Amino acid sequence: MARPDFIRWKLEKTNSCSIVKKITVPVVSLIGGIVFSSVIIAITGNDPVDVCYQIFSGAFGSLYGISETVAKSIPLMLTSLGVSLAFRMKLWNIGGEGQFFMGAFGASWVALKFPELPMGELLMLMLVCGFISGGIWALIAAVPKAFLNINETISTLLLNYIAILWVQYLVFGPWKDPEGKNFPVTATFSQNATLPSFGNTDINAGLFIAFIIAILMFLILKYSKWGYEIKVSGSNKDTAIYAGMNYAKNILIIMFISGGIAGIAGMVEISGTLHRLQQDISPGYGYTAIIIALLSSLNPFCIMIVSLFMGGLFVGGYNLQTSGFSLSTVLMFQGSILLFVLGSEILLKYKLVRKGD
Repeated sequence: MARPDFIRWKLEKTNSCSIVKKITVPVVSLIGGIVFSSVIIAITGNDPVDVCYQIFSGAFGSLYGISETVAKSIPLMLTSLGVSLAFRMKLWNIGGEGQFFMGAFGASWVALKFPELPMGELLMLMLVCGFISGGIWALIAAVPKAFLNINETISTLLLNYIAILWVQYLVFGPWKDPEGKNFPVTATFSQNATLPSFGNTDINAGLFIAFIIAILMFLILKYSKWGYEIKVSGSNKDTAIYAGMNYAKNILIIMFISGGIAGIAGMVEISGTLHRLQQDISPGYGYTAIIIALLSSLNPFCIMIVSLFMGGLFVGGYNLQTSGFSLSTVLMFQGSILLFVLGSEILLKYKLVRKGD
């Protein structure tokens, strides 16, 4: 009896991938996610073309929409750069959300504790404290990974909930503004704790911070000895150890910096946009960052561009709600894109060959 045709084929791991394929596969995955979402929208009785138009026009159809999209993309850029650094070493840091919250917590402590410091000193101290807070939060998962090989995916994910609840405790309890009309927020930060912005828009200096980090990441990972160690360690742990590289030490350093960059995103959000700490400082930046990092193939400059697209989805989602649609429609778009991007990874790492070839 002849075997079915599909049994005659198998997946074989490939050691190389062309630039064209690296670009084409994510783009096709993005289109696939949008088409898949459109089909679901059509099944629910809505017009997918109208939904896509509402999202696009809200995000890019006016100067105000564009400025809001850029502003929304800043924390996405920073958080995505953070998690992508860990991903390069095959460390699945799913804790960007928690590290974002802890960075906001650390920066808020500085802003509330030292409101009279000069602007330059205060902002720099907030930046450093935000970085350290996010980095330490990532280290909590990195230490058991480095020395006990405990899965970092689960630990970083669970740490998200602790960080979010910790911030909620603060804004509902000891840090609650007594003049805040019973809302769970801290006192408004002093003017010195506010990042400079562009005109009357919400676009702040965090955009420059994101660009600087992206450039530094590109240069260090591509041209430094340590960047080479990260590449080798991510490709093959045993090879890295055999070559004399300190694998455990690199795990700790990478995770600390990864969490620290996500922590900077939290600092930028509360200093540049919200100007106080509150419970809902993130609509899911840490989770969206995973989509952006994977869709960008971990390239720092691609992350900047894709973050603009995802920022547009957030802003367009708000516009969609004013038209009577639920925000869950936008979340479905993001989920579909993530599903297709994750599925497309197999096309980059494997090729289909006929058995016996």
